[in-house]
Amino acid sequence: MANPGDFAYTLKEQADIVRIVGDYVRLKKAGAQNYSGLCPFHSEKTPSFNVHASKQFYHCFGCGASGDVFSFVQKVENITFPEAVRAVAQKLGIALPKVNYSSPVEAKEARLRTVLLEVHERACAFFQQYLERPEGAHARQYLAGRGLNEETIRLFRIGHAPDSGFLLRDRLKGEFDEEVLRESGLFSWKQDSSHQQRTGSAAAEAIPAYSHDDESQTEKLTANIRQPTAASMYSKFRNRVMFPIANESGKIIAFTGRTLSTDEKAGPKYLNSPETAIYSKSRVLFNLDKAKEWIRKEYAILVEGQMDCISVYAAGFHNVIASSGTAFTDSQARLLGRFSKNVVVNFDPDAAGARATERTLGVLVEEEFEINVLTLEAGFDPDLFVRRKGKEAYGYALKHSQRYFDYLIERARSQFPARSAQGKVQAVNYLLPHIQRVPSRIVRDELASEIAQKLGIDSAVLRQELKHAAGKRSSATLKAPAEIQVTDAEKILIRALASGTEMQTSGEHLSARDGAEEEFDPARQAQFALKNEQLHSGLATESLIETMLNMSAETVDIMALPFTEADRNLLAAILMKDEEDLTPERLEGAVRALRRIRWRRKLEQVQRELQARQGHEPALLQALLEEKIRLKRALMDPGLSDQGRTMPGV
Repeated sequence: MANPGDFAYTLKEQADIVRIVGDYVRLKKAGAQNYSGLCPFHSEKTPSFNVHASKQFYHCFGCGASGDVFSFVQKVENITFPEAVRAVAQKLGIALPKVNYSSPVEAKEARLRTVLLEVHERACAFFQQYLERPEGAHARQYLAGRGLNEETIRLFRIGHAPDSGFLLRDRLKGEFDEEVLRESGLFSWKQDSSHQQRTGSAAAEAIPAYSHDDESQTEKLTANIRQPTAASMYSKFRNRVMFPIANESGKIIAFTGRTLSTDEKAGPKYLNSPETAIYSKSRVLFNLDKAKEWIRKEYAILVEGQMDCISVYAAGFHNVIASSGTAFTDSQARLLGRFSKNVVVNFDPDAAGARATERTLGVLVEEEFEINVLTLEAGFDPDLFVRRKGKEAYGYALKHSQRYFDYLIERARSQFPARSAQGKVQAVNYLLPHIQRVPSRIVRDELASEIAQKLGIDSAVLRQELKHAAGKRSSATLKAPAEIQVTDAEKILIRALASGTEMQTSGEHLSARDGAEEEFDPARQAQFALKNEQLHSGLATESLIETMLNMSAETVDIMALPFTEADRNLLAAILMKDEEDLTPERLEGAVRALRRIRWRRKLEQVQRELQARQGHEPALLQALLEEKIRLKRALMDPGLSDQGRTMPGV
């Protein structure tokens, strides 16, 4: 948490949360200070994620995620708080002080991620170096055969892993300890026969008899038995062309190695890094670091393989990315959606590519992308098409890519000829799951009309089938809880209380001048009225206001207060809609309105007691009648306080 006086606090004052969040979420202005977009923390179809510019916080009314700029970066990047502070500072170009972590575990995890990035940077440089050496001749020949020139090879930092299990290990072990090398995913290891015996029944004999004096030595021996040593490690990637995989910031986090061997022991044609502390293949898009700004300006071209991506990029289409190493995932769709919702899918035209296209379309449709499909000639993947036919031909094909559902209808007609009733049924059954994924009922209805026309099916029958299927359609969209009834007066006072933290973070200093009337301080005046008159007692917002009244003077992140989930949602809803400025007149009017609400409640209570005590206790009845008259007078004169209090400075 950022506290006054520390670096994070100062950094938070300088950070524009709208700009920082806007790097991850497509935001649209939704009010004077409010911006909204699709939440990056859960799947949704309509925006429930909001960012408040002046109060510098975000809140999602769907999943309840809430916080400041640091908690957002921490959550979206899955990093620690100190790492989030570092990331925000880097985005702002501000020099960093020494980082402090909240626990040894947090510090260890952060250090591991940092050092793994260094390991991968060193490994990438090693592979690049070996591509230039005599041992890399075969790799250079392969790359030249794929049409890659030296400029492209340097741009994508393509390298060569030598046919040795120990060169990379020996290069790195002087800089990094064994645990880091094991965690990097760059190495495998084996146990020799003597080591295997030690891990069996003979292991106990290898450990000296226990004593308090040699306990630490026993632990060391046990660790040596359980863990591989650097000597037993060998490179996972050997005799392969190495394609680095970078995160969206351009840091190398993994590799794909394409084998240059043809023998049976060569292993898979393409070998990918395993998942590590810095790499999750389902959350990474190849080349996004280079393509993201082009995608923002235009649209995304989504291909399957890294060579496809590199060839298309080298041809001048810089908005290309690849899923690479995994089927396209929901996480990748949400990642891409941060930059554009327009995409052209260009997978291989063979059967496997068609199946991958269908799966990918399903993911993209559910995330409400505008999708076109580019199907190249049979036998041509994007890489081969660009090399054989040229960039002009590929550009022409892109411009004439077809709407995704036209592609699906053609697929249905080619697989299930609609000349027979059975063929029509099969075609409809093939298309229905795709229609069901479309969030908009209007779009689904339009698609049904097109399908009926192109397949020669009665549209009424198809709509009935669609209606039946839609009844089974489940939605994972999280709905915001129903907002409780809150008066405008309560909202104004809640906004006034929240303005105290806003004034702190904005650096304003409100104090009385010598001999002058006090400046308008909405937070202080709201606190005075609420604390002294307990105007919030019995209201729907009572617990919310009470929590705000009890916050300390050092509170800078109001959303971090210990609210219930319902109160936090309500507070965010109120603060996101603060269209009107707080003025002394508006605040005093809110106080008067709450007084009238309280007096009405008291009047109703007095009237009930009068009815219950008719004919009994004359003295009590007289007192109740006097109280009734006083309350009625107060309601007729809203400026009158039954306690004779007025707000300071008003």
